[in-house]
Amino acid sequence: MSAGQVSCLVTGATGYIGARLVPRLLDAGHRVRALARNPLKLADVPWRADAEVTHGDLGDVESLIAAFAGIDVVYYLVHSMGSAKNFVAEETRAVHNVVTAARRTGVRRVVYLSGLHPENSRLSPHLESRRAVGNVLIESGIETVVLQAGVVVGSGSASFEMIRHLTDRLPVMTTPKWVHNRIQPIAVRDVLYYLVAAATADLPRTASSRAWDVGGPDVLEYGDMMRVYAEVAGLHRRYLIVLPFLTPTIASLWVGTVTPIPPGLARPLIESLECDAVMRNWDIDTIIEPPPGGLTSYRRAVALALNRAAQGFPDATWDSLRSEPAEPLPSDPDWAGEIVYTDVRTAATSAAAENVWNAAERLANGNRWYSIVLARRRGQRWSVAERTPTTLRLRADRRLPGPAWLELAVTPHETTPSTYMQRAMFFPRGVPGRLYWLMLRPLYIAALRALRRDIVAAAG
Repeated sequence: MSAGQVSCLVTGATGYIGARLVPRLLDAGHRVRALARNPLKLADVPWRADAEVTHGDLGDVESLIAAFAGIDVVYYLVHSMGSAKNFVAEETRAVHNVVTAARRTGVRRVVYLSGLHPENSRLSPHLESRRAVGNVLIESGIETVVLQAGVVVGSGSASFEMIRHLTDRLPVMTTPKWVHNRIQPIAVRDVLYYLVAAATADLPRTASSRAWDVGGPDVLEYGDMMRVYAEVAGLHRRYLIVLPFLTPTIASLWVGTVTPIPPGLARPLIESLECDAVMRNWDIDTIIEPPPGGLTSYRRAVALALNRAAQGFPDATWDSLRSEPAEPLPSDPDWAGEIVYTDVRTAATSAAAENVWNAAERLANGNRWYSIVLARRRGQRWSVAERTPTTLRLRADRRLPGPAWLELAVTPHETTPSTYMQRAMFFPRGVPGRLYWLMLRPLYIAALRALRRDIVAAAG
């Protein structure tokens, strides 16, 4: 397919990859139609005015035929893992519906994101299902690009979130023997690069439909991925004790107990780790050049995923959608992202914002009892990280088991007093951070209540 503008349809547009892919296809100049079972979920996305949103269900072939009309390239990004009791049967039915609709409407190419796996090994039901879906597409007679990726690194990725939550919570872990299996992780930014390029890549005539391995520059054992995460996140070294008798069932129940990841999702993820996930070749370079600047290292990919929280922004927003896809989005699952403890307080005030900022800096760094509680040492305790006409952000200078921030905002109103908002945020690092917050939370609440009262009073 020649380079240029094409019409793309993205299934799974509300999912982890789909939500991040749509704006990149638009930036590449393509026309985009986003498919969703519930289009209302896409009502607030920033690209809503630039793309078409249509209703469709992979279980309803007629809805797909209507949605695929006039489309050149279909991105198949839906996986039933964790959302269906029998996800293998559901994925089989869905891919046959996609093939039927694509044939009926003259779709020219299908791009499918699958998983890396060994060639001649027994696979988990999850990986076997993905391989089977890819084979159905390849044998459909429709030009098909199957991209096979391992662990995708970015906030919101289920595989990455399992690494994050286990490493954050457990300084010592009993693990199955698969922690020694080799993994070739890939940054989500690089996955998106390959997906966008696949829309117009020139494919070899002798094998226009086939699977292509994609991966990052690093090959690591799964246990080493957890250790590198700990280093990037500022945690102490993690220790892994391998227990060979741990079965996927036991491991998934354990993951579901110590992390917020649902056990129904954890089990297929764990089962897929029982074999290596490493690229067998770099044939992908013959149809798609590597990303500008090269592939992202695993360490760099982890840092990008943690960057927003490191800057004291706990909320998932759409702001990073086009700039850095590794950061969290509002469409990500509730269990994704870093843990952050917050304390939010508001009050009415007639003071100007500048007076509030001056009072806040003076009192937060003063010698009152709550100033000492919040900082616990004399001298400069809070540094100004950002100061705008409506917002002041202070960063704690003291050494804590996790970054701490204080965010103040004044919202003016025409006929009523302005609203003062005070938000304290603490990002716990590992078990010490959680214990620290648990033990001192009552004292911090009292200090933050007094700080709000005195700032409003001092500002006038």
